[in-house]
Amino acid sequence: MSKSTTIGFNVDRIRGQFPILQSDINNHRLVYFDNGATAQKPSEVIEAIESYYAESNANIHRGVHSLSQKATQMYEDARVKIQEYFNIAHSEEVIFTSGTTFSINLVAECFGKKYIQEGSEVIITTMEHHSNIVPWQMICEEKKATLKVVPISDKGELDLDSLYGMLSDKTAILSLTHVSNTLGTINPVKEIIQKAHEKNIPVLIDGAQAVPHMKVDVQDLDADFYAFSGHKMFGPTGIGVLYGKKKWLEDLPPYQGGGDMIKSVSFEKTEYNDLPHKFEAGTPNIAGGIGLGAAVDFMNRLDWKAVHEYENELLDYATAEISKIAGVRIIGQAREKASVLSFVIDGTHPYDIGTLLDQMGIAIRTGHHCTEPLMHRFEVPGTARASFAFYNTQEEVNTFINALNRAVKMLV
Repeated sequence: MSKSTTIGFNVDRIRGQFPILQSDINNHRLVYFDNGATAQKPSEVIEAIESYYAESNANIHRGVHSLSQKATQMYEDARVKIQEYFNIAHSEEVIFTSGTTFSINLVAECFGKKYIQEGSEVIITTMEHHSNIVPWQMICEEKKATLKVVPISDKGELDLDSLYGMLSDKTAILSLTHVSNTLGTINPVKEIIQKAHEKNIPVLIDGAQAVPHMKVDVQDLDADFYAFSGHKMFGPTGIGVLYGKKKWLEDLPPYQGGGDMIKSVSFEKTEYNDLPHKFEAGTPNIAGGIGLGAAVDFMNRLDWKAVHEYENELLDYATAEISKIAGVRIIGQAREKASVLSFVIDGTHPYDIGTLLDQMGIAIRTGHHCTEPLMHRFEVPGTARASFAFYNTQEEVNTFINALNRAVKMLV
């Protein structure tokens, strides 16, 4: 299939492009419902990485020889693909990082160094991943600032009245997730950003769980910063992106020092490089960037309206079927949800469920999902989480439900 061919949406055709989905686990055909942790990779992403190492391997930005120039072009082409896919105004607003965690730490450190001070307030929410909690705790402790947390309802929806009531002239920044990795809740981030901007408060959005499920337009959202990881959007691990408005990225100090982020260095003074290189010290994950570009090529050929409808139908079906199991409690029942189904079952432990399902070839995630404060909110030690992608099927859901019923009978 040529890279210009439109995939549209045909689940069997799409599944055929993911080699691992044809695998057997423990003598059962793999049912992969751990997409919230990492998504699987289509053949063209795997081939792009292999091709780089086999045919184009060289360091970038520094060489006059042909391989270096070829690798540089491929890496920078990937940056432009990301710019266009997310409707980013300038390619230099695409900062390559190792992933969402690195991106949030970068903003917390650099923004915090310049704009957070004693008496400042940073706002996050109860449903945040640890990577959008701990960096802000660290900078608030260092600067003697206050971390404020927006509460959520029993359904797993933000208390927007509380959020808007927290916004004040003390608020340095608001940082929240677009889609909860544990609850599946889709937050109304466009509205929230607008409310924050009315008070001149910048907003960072953790988009790690959003980008695999929806087409994100950062200019439409008007986000000041938007962070995401390549491996969640069918690309390789170890690569991600921080989008930042140019005015912020030019204003903030660099995060790390080293090669490529400088224009000139003397023992007396260093002059920093232009964007995006100012925030990209050292040799980057070149293969990862090229692989992420290939993932964007793949995603560009999808019919995202059809994907969204299909995933919603799959989630609705799985929710209805799991609700038939005695003692099940779904954690996260927001009106607007992405393809995440977190649950507990009376008389069982999530780890035991996950272990038994694995023996039947089914991969789910168990534990607190790096959202311990959220577990405390719902008074559970952890959940079992099935997270779906557009390559999953109703037949796989049936297999999962049948296996889950078997597991419950063994455990209760």
